[in-house]
Amino acid sequence: MPNVFLPTFLIGLREGLEATLVVTILVAFLVKSERRDRLRFVWLGVAVAAALSVGFAAVLQYTSAHLEFERQELFEAVTSILAVVFVTWMIFWMRRAARSISGELRAKLDAAIALGPLAVVVTAFLAVAREGLETSLIFFATVQGATSTWSVAAIVGGIATSVLLGFLMYRSALRINLTKFFTWTGVLLVLVAAGILKYGVHDLLEAGVLPGLNTIAFDISAVLPPTTWYAELLRGMFNFTPAPTVLETIAWVAYAVPVLVLFLLPHRPTRPGAPVSPTPVAEPAASVGDR
Repeated sequence: MPNVFLPTFLIGLREGLEATLVVTILVAFLVKSERRDRLRFVWLGVAVAAALSVGFAAVLQYTSAHLEFERQELFEAVTSILAVVFVTWMIFWMRRAARSISGELRAKLDAAIALGPLAVVVTAFLAVAREGLETSLIFFATVQGATSTWSVAAIVGGIATSVLLGFLMYRSALRINLTKFFTWTGVLLVLVAAGILKYGVHDLLEAGVLPGLNTIAFDISAVLPPTTWYAELLRGMFNFTPAPTVLETIAWVAYAVPVLVLFLLPHRPTRPGAPVSPTPVAEPAASVGDR
């Protein structure tokens, strides 16, 4: 089902680029500090984190497929709500931490090297595992009920694109204004998360946990026929349906409006009178080689 391609590609690109930047910072730090012998421990930690993420996604899919209808709806509702929590936390965390993530990761890796190889593996694992587990959960919540062929291709394509961008930034062949990138993708992900929350509320209605399954807020099917390609695109991207229930509509608006307003508010200085740092261009990539 092609309507899930864009949102899942965006998730793979956004989460993948965050993980790629983390790995790029770790690798560049070791290369610049002439400790290439520790690289294999970083890649081992990354590989374990990737395996854990794939395994987590498989467990979610297996669990959902082997539940009775009402339990399945409740399980998918819970995972949808958790995914919304993680998306919200992730976009605000990256907005706040983008300027300092490079220095923090290098300090942690430097301390891990002093402790030994296992500490390096654990440091790389923890740095990447969080992104991987978030990606698995958000991916599962986004593609519930969709054809797996397109969704898997989309998430893999997004991750592959992020790896390519990370490699080019590492080689200094490409410079991206990461502040603008994470702002625009953050806005899109807020809308995607609002759609995931709406889906979760619908699952709660289907499971009988909430009332109002047949209480429709509005019906614009005549203007937006559900079978058209643009209606499918809106449903795939933002879970927008022509005839949503009252509770689904309230959930979408109650989440999307305040979160977008808070996310788009300008940064404030860390203390009164402190100057605001200029917007960095590809800050993590530009600073990965500094010592």
